[in-house]
Amino acid sequence: MRIAQVAPLYEAVPPRLYGGTERVVAHLTDALVRLGHEVTLFASAEAQTLGLLAPVRDQAIRLDPAPLKSDLAAHLFQLAEVRRLADRFDVIHFHTDMIHFPMFEDMAQKTLTTLHGRLDLKDLPPVYRRWPQFPLISISDDQRKPLAFASWAATVHHGMCPDLYEFSPRSEGYLAFLGRISPEKRPDRAVAIAEAAGRPLCIAAKVDDADRAYFEDRIEPLLARPHVNYVGEIGDREKSAFLGGADALLFPIDWPEPFGLVMVEAMACGTPVIAWDCGSAPEVVEPGLTGFIVRSEAEATEAVARARLLDRHAIRARFEERFSSLTMARRYVEIYERLNEERLTEAA
Repeated sequence: MRIAQVAPLYEAVPPRLYGGTERVVAHLTDALVRLGHEVTLFASAEAQTLGLLAPVRDQAIRLDPAPLKSDLAAHLFQLAEVRRLADRFDVIHFHTDMIHFPMFEDMAQKTLTTLHGRLDLKDLPPVYRRWPQFPLISISDDQRKPLAFASWAATVHHGMCPDLYEFSPRSEGYLAFLGRISPEKRPDRAVAIAEAAGRPLCIAAKVDDADRAYFEDRIEPLLARPHVNYVGEIGDREKSAFLGGADALLFPIDWPEPFGLVMVEAMACGTPVIAWDCGSAPEVVEPGLTGFIVRSEAEATEAVARARLLDRHAIRARFEERFSSLTMARRYVEIYERLNEERLTEAA
């Protein structure tokens, strides 16, 4: 098939440091090419891809040093380029929320839109009621709940390239927290759990400008505790060592997490996940096999002791079976083909 992948422009594809959606788009694009499809990636110019790159901005927005930028203008230009070339594709796969709806409503059945964020925002329901012709993909069943009426075509869990992550058969005795410092990610819980379990905690996380006050007021004082080691933001090259050396990844979220890519990254390294019973976590973590689902700090502390008993080889095997990029790509191809057949049948 001839497939267009339309990535957000906030991070490089794949991201140089933190970034979820763009990382998934990168892995999906490469996996589709490996399956024999012709894929064009609409992204910023520094993207690394096995597909054909259609650059629509000189660099990704977040790490662009220019002091004045317009993410709206950048994405509108991107969509105009996709629209100009739309006849070249059998399917146009958007990862840019709903911004393309007005511009592509006359060819909605040629599109697929994966929603990567939380959907419990006040202004979303009117949009999805206004444009019901766009088929949507959720990245977990839980993500759908606020918009249960929307035009869902399927749920497709994220997948990652197995070669990117090194399996670690043994841990080094610490607990890991990886991602973003924010109230909903609850790094404070991770600090408390590690302290109660008597284990060192390594934190690798970025701090967005929007969360700077929270970091300085609530989290930075905790980083001075003797059992906490804060290493800052890391990229893909450092993740295998960071995650693979951990007894467990702590994922103590306090929000309806749409997916939680870091859980899958930990599993790829053979590392179990201790996750809060919230959002997508129960769909991703298999209790007693790839980790534990907990509902309190006490349960999490108890799970830390059991994490070392899990089979790290089995965790890696479940990652390859459920969350590899090829597994994700094959699932998307099934959906592309079904939607394409439906469109051609309607046209006839």
